[in-house]
Amino acid sequence: MELNLTKPIIFFDLETTGINIAKDRVVEISILKVFPNGNKESKTWLVNPEVEIPKESSDIHGITNEKVVTEPTFKELAPKINEMIEGCDLAGFNSNRFDIPLLAEELMRAGIDFDMKNRKAIDVQVIFHKKEQRTLSAGYQFYCGKELVGAHGAEADTNATYEILLAQLDKYDDIENTVDALSEFSTHGKRADFAGFVLMNDDDQEIFSFGKYKGRTVEEVLKENPGYNAWIQNADFPLYTKKVLREIKERMSAPKETMSDEEKLQALQQKFNLR
Repeated sequence: MELNLTKPIIFFDLETTGINIAKDRVVEISILKVFPNGNKESKTWLVNPEVEIPKESSDIHGITNEKVVTEPTFKELAPKINEMIEGCDLAGFNSNRFDIPLLAEELMRAGIDFDMKNRKAIDVQVIFHKKEQRTLSAGYQFYCGKELVGAHGAEADTNATYEILLAQLDKYDDIENTVDALSEFSTHGKRADFAGFVLMNDDDQEIFSFGKYKGRTVEEVLKENPGYNAWIQNADFPLYTKKVLREIKERMSAPKETMSDEEKLQALQQKFNLR
């Protein structure tokens, strides 16, 4: 089965210095771009993170400081990466919670204003866990009947993720083969930011998911305690989370649109029950 696409989709995987979205850096990125006509384009880059790669991370993905010392930095690669993913939906394995948030951080550090407003995200791990409860290597064996050679290498993981999604579509008749449906199925909950510090409630209002204001709307908190946003902006939160809060604050301070004469008349008719 092939994916039912209306625009290109990017499957990607990151190997990093660690798992802290706000602090850690990319050491390898692999991108597989799948077009609606079935054509594919792929690219893999080693990245100089400009910080020390901890031994425990190198033990997992095999990328050492010596291996990347002469490679380009993410800032140098960012224009190429952004051009390749521009206008595309995104997909990965555990991508909603890790790869997309960290990619956003790296792009924003490079001066590129990344957002997901016109993109959908498919997390193949969520589909897998909802259906089978396994890891990537086990999932590759389960769905594709193959051993994942080169696990924890960005390129091997990226291609395996794409193959798993195609096999999932073949296996599960109740999963619709559209990006919208796959995105919805592979999302645990609606987030305003990538890292999950700001969620959306049932009324589509942004709410905090942490700290003393957990569960309260962002607008309510910022009105009550304007300094809370300033504290977050200066603290160790992801850049995208800070961006979301800045946008909410700007929205709150923007002048309200005035009603047209027709809207005013309708309001008066409703108020006085006029016909």
